Amino acid sequence: MEEYRKLSIKEWAIEDRPREKMLSKGIKSLTDAELLSILIGSGTRNDSALELAKKVMASVNHNLNELCKKSADDLKQVKGIGKARAVSIIAALELGKRRKLSAIIDRKKISSSGDVAEIFQPDLGDLHYEEFWILLLNRANKIIDRQKISSGGITGTVIDVRIILKIAVEKLATSLILCHNHPSGNLVPSEADVEITRKLKDAAKIMDISILDHVIVNDNAYYSFADEGIM
Repeated sequence: MEEYRKLSIKEWAIEDRPREKMLSKGIKSLTDAELLSILIGSGTRNDSALELAKKVMASVNHNLNELCKKSADDLKQVKGIGKARAVSIIAALELGKRRKLSAIIDRKKISSSGDVAEIFQPDLGDLHYEEFWILLLNRANKIIDRQKISSGGITGTVIDVRIILKIAVEKLATSLILCHNHPSGNLVPSEADVEITRKLKDAAKIMDISILDHVIVNDNAYYSFADEGIM
């Protein structure tokens, strides 16, 4: 009996090879695993690049949002994924986030809490620790800049009101929107969230700067203080 042997990708039919399939049928024709296999590049002695990609996707339950949360060390837990392959995957996912953010920022004007969440979710939604950011706006609610104020642990981060107001004055902002993430996924604001919002609003009022909203995000939803009527 002839011994069974796995075929390498080069031995597959042309229409089944991810690179050739993309060129002949377009990138939309590729599955997530096929796209990932192109990033992985080459296989190992036991697995083709596509088989490695399928193992990576299986490790995150075929969920791209979960894949975005993985570190290089996490990805290296999949047999056959070394440092170089892990870094390539993470870099590609980061480019996707930045492309989306660039398109959003280009629109400039903020008209709702959803606009704010759309800006910050790509960066903050996947984090396992808290980060606190501000969005600086002019009188027309157009974005001047966005800046990270602090990052901390799983349960919180330290906020300095003076630093935030100093940045706002230097950037000539007339209003601010606050944003941070809850790594737990629970979007209900804590007492500390409510207190820092009140302190910033009171301090900013003295300098004729408005705090328009405080938005809390996770990877797929958000909570807006303004929408909930607690600003």
